[in-house]
Amino acid sequence: MWVDNETETDFLNFSGVADTVAEIIYQADGRPISIGVSGAWGAGKSSMIKLIQSSLRTPPEPKEKPSKDFVFVEFNAWLYQGYDDARAALMDVIATRLEEEALKRQTGLEKAGELIARVNWLRAAKMVGGAAFALASGVPPPGFMGEVFSLAGRVWSGGVDQAVVSDIHDKAEDAAKLAKDLVREKPPRSSPPREIQALRDNFESILDELGVTLVVLIDDLDRCLPETTISTLEAIRLFLFLRNTAFVIAADNEMIKHAVRRHFSGVPDDVLVTSYFDKLIQVPIRVPPLGTQEVRAYMMMLFLENSTLDKPTVEQIRIRVRDQLRTTWQGNRVDRAFMQGLYDSYPTELIGKFDTAERLAAVMTSASGIQGNPRLIKRFLNALAIRMTISRAQGVGVDEAVLVKLMLFERSGNPKAYEELMKAVASHKQGKPAMLQEWEESLKQGKALTLPQPWEHPFVKDWLALPPALADKDLRGAIYVSREHAPIITDEDRLSSEAAELLAALLEMPDMAYQLRERLATIAPLEITVLMDRLLDRASTEQEWGVPAILEALLVVAKLDGQQGLRLAAFLKERPPAQIQAGIVPKLTDEPWAKSVYQYWLSAEVSSPVKAAIRKLDGNVTK
Repeated sequence: MWVDNETETDFLNFSGVADTVAEIIYQADGRPISIGVSGAWGAGKSSMIKLIQSSLRTPPEPKEKPSKDFVFVEFNAWLYQGYDDARAALMDVIATRLEEEALKRQTGLEKAGELIARVNWLRAAKMVGGAAFALASGVPPPGFMGEVFSLAGRVWSGGVDQAVVSDIHDKAEDAAKLAKDLVREKPPRSSPPREIQALRDNFESILDELGVTLVVLIDDLDRCLPETTISTLEAIRLFLFLRNTAFVIAADNEMIKHAVRRHFSGVPDDVLVTSYFDKLIQVPIRVPPLGTQEVRAYMMMLFLENSTLDKPTVEQIRIRVRDQLRTTWQGNRVDRAFMQGLYDSYPTELIGKFDTAERLAAVMTSASGIQGNPRLIKRFLNALAIRMTISRAQGVGVDEAVLVKLMLFERSGNPKAYEELMKAVASHKQGKPAMLQEWEESLKQGKALTLPQPWEHPFVKDWLALPPALADKDLRGAIYVSREHAPIITDEDRLSSEAAELLAALLEMPDMAYQLRERLATIAPLEITVLMDRLLDRASTEQEWGVPAILEALLVVAKLDGQQGLRLAAFLKERPPAQIQAGIVPKLTDEPWAKSVYQYWLSAEVSSPVKAAIRKLDGNVTK
């Protein structure tokens, strides 16, 4: 299995681009610079950010040491979404990092303290100003201030009892503490425009006194809701183009344009939408798309990383592979023969994996559902590993090459064609898709092939030509271990037609589960258990537990039976801590079993944003 996290280990020959970005920042020599790293979801933007930071820390070639040290700030707006204002959060993260650097260097401490005071003053002004605006508009103020004003309303309406008195006392203490924390010392100027300019001046002066260049690395901006995206861009604009700063912003341009379009709702001209982001970015860099050579090398390196070879050997091979990729434009290849020439004692199983990469590279590059996307390739290989593990655990004999080919069609083929394939297997006594035989033979003999609907698609011909041929293969075992997409309803399941239909709907469109709740409430408890079995099977393939679509279906089914809720709680506790994201916390708040999950996560190695979200939503959870 491979963790879906960014890495500083270059499997994709991205280091050349990262070194170029680092060189641009070097050459800026304190002049403000903003660099945009764009690319689609899963293309490797986060890894590129890591590689840029690594290149700045350790230049690839001997260079004259920059006149100023680099201080890095990493900011992920997505982690703060829903829990803090992104603009305020970014200001706070930058100010806190500079204070840490001032303490470390024992210089600039006074200016660092002023910067934090100004940031806190602006946060307080925004909080109070937002509440005042909400009151003037007749809208209940949000968040903490909303709670305070709500209590005041209870007093004015005459609903005063001991509980209200107690609440007022608690909220008054909280308000005093918040005000004390945010506004420790009132700045000499007190209007927001003056404070913003003073903050910018203060920011430049502390960088001068520290003698550093601040490099701010913004990631996952394209995962945020439009409001958070715009808020973060506005915060970037506050610090942008000041001396001794470099901003590196990783995002999918199309997602950013979508957020800007939403922000400027009603503006028909896309010129404004495009120019807004372009004005923030001086140097646009695009993550290079992967070709067949890169995809083949990437898969081989993933298999190598998970092998029994020692780490120094793997690293030596990786460097040789990276260097070879840099010469593929000259006709050089990274293939099985090249890999075997780098080392003479590969485990037999690993050589078999190289064969798998050799077979799949071209299809992984061109298939519409993958198109050489590193994250999707990794998820495909993880799903393959899970299904092979299931086949071994349950004694189901499955040929890995057959399973790979079936999974490719499941991922990238027409769903109606896949359904026809499943029906053909189910109707054959020996589970063989005999319908494919004529097509496979025609391709083998080089004959022209015209396929009927829904099979008429360029991908299908490439898929049919991919070994092994399937017409004479028993696919029942492969389908059984793939049942999260093609549920097999056995006699033992004893599902009614209504339950079977609901199960198919939940697996096909899990995010629509809430609309099915009334129908689900009518089926038998035994059938609810079977549905949860199948949903948990599907959920086990998820690699990120923020709010995946399958979670909606799990929560709806869990509400129908308390026992299913406990099963879901146990399942969530079993997820690797690295997979848990802050977004899942508010989703579980109303569940009766949520507290036990929160307590378990607080004691586990989940990320700090997850723990912060738990403590914010549930004050009774032990810190």
